[in-house]
Parts: sequence; C-alpha cells; structure tokens
Amino acid sequence: MYRSETKVRVHYALTDQMGVVYHGRYAEFMEIGRVESLRQLGFTYKDMEEEGIIMPVTEMQIRFLRPARYDDVVTIVTTLREVPHNHKITFYTEIFNEQGQLLITGHASLYFMDRKTMTRMNIPKAIEEKLIPYFKEEK
Repeated sequence: MYRSETKVRVHYALTDQMGVVYHGRYAEFMEIGRVESLRQLGFTYKDMEEEGIIMPVTEMQIRFLRPARYDDVVTIVTTLREVPHNHKITFYTEIFNEQGQLLITGHASLYFMDRKTMTRMNIPKAIEEKLIPYFKEEK
C-alpha cells in the first residue's frame, strides 16, 4: 500500500459562519492529498498535463464524522490500496485533526486520459514502476 501525509492549516475562508470547515471544502482537501501524494512520488499534475495526460475525477464519496475548525491543522492521509493496472486510479482519504480524531473518510477515482483525444489511457509506466515497490511486501 502506498501512503502519504499532508498537513494543512484551516484558514478563515474555508469555514462557514459557525467557524467549521464548509462541507464542500473537503473535496479540495482530498485533491490536495492526491496532488501531494503524486508529488511525493516524484510526479506533478503540471508535468503530466504538459506530457498530454489529464486525470478527471469520475467518482467521489465522502463520509463526514467530525468537523474541522478555523485554525486547526489537519492531516490528510492519502493511500493507494492497489497498483492501478489500466486507466483507473482510486485514492482513499482520511483526514485527522490535531488530536488524532478521524474527521472524514472517502475516496476519489480518476481516469488517466489523453488530453488531445479525450480517451482513456493506461497508467503511465513511470508511475506504475514507482508504485510497485510499495506493494511487493504485501504479497
């Protein structure tokens, strides 16, 4: 399993009148986790887009357990439970507050697509090869 962590401080613009993170912002936190998990592997969305690869979200699910609040530092834990073998990649997310309490769980599935033709494509070999070592110990 591949796992990454990213910390984010909740700033005022992310909250509602009650001082808690607006529910729609958690999708943004999940995106931050995905982007940073790929960056930690040595890949950026920017570089992939320049190479003609886009990754639209095709499915998202979030379960809300507790709110994050203004000025909290949240930890976004992003995992890949399997090496993608074709066009689909699913990122699983858990977000924790500073006390270690689980705030949300969720997942987002994305497709690797060719930017010009807008057709699905297999996971880029470089990403697949970078991920394989994280899964060898599990077999």
